[in-house]
Amino acid sequence: MGQKYLIDTCAVIKYLDEIFPLDALSFMDDLVDEDSKVSFITKIELLVWNPPNPEDIKIRQKFLAGSEIQYIDDEIIKRATQIRKITNIKLPDAVIAATAMTFDFVLLSDNDKDFLKVEPLGLKYLNPKTAFIH
Repeated sequence: MGQKYLIDTCAVIKYLDEIFPLDALSFMDDLVDEDSKVSFITKIELLVWNPPNPEDIKIRQKFLAGSEIQYIDDEIIKRATQIRKITNIKLPDAVIAATAMTFDFVLLSDNDKDFLKVEPLGLKYLNPKTAFIH
C-alpha cells in the first residue's frame, strides 16, 4: 500500500465489530495487517470504554498493540487550532484531522458530519461505509 491511512475511533470500532460492508472490512483487514495507524486520541477513546463483556476491551487493547500511535506535536496543534476555528468541530476530531493532514495520511472514518467540513482545508478523507459501494 503506497498511501498511508489514519484510522479514526469510529472506524476502529466498526471494523472490530464487523459492521462495515464486506469490501470495507477486507480493505481494513489488509491495512491493519500491514500498517495500522491511529491518533493518541483514538487510543484514549478506545481505552476509556467500559464494555459489558470484559473480553471486548482485550480486543481493543490487542488492536492498539499492533498499531502505530501518532502523538501530538506543535504542527498538529497549529493545524488543529485552525481547523477548530474554521469548522467548529469538536477538539478531538480537529486533532485527529490535523494529524492526518500533517503526515499526509488519508483519514478513515464514517464521521461525514465533521470530516467533510475539513476536506476543503486539505484533509484526505475516506468513509469505509460508502467508499466500496459499486
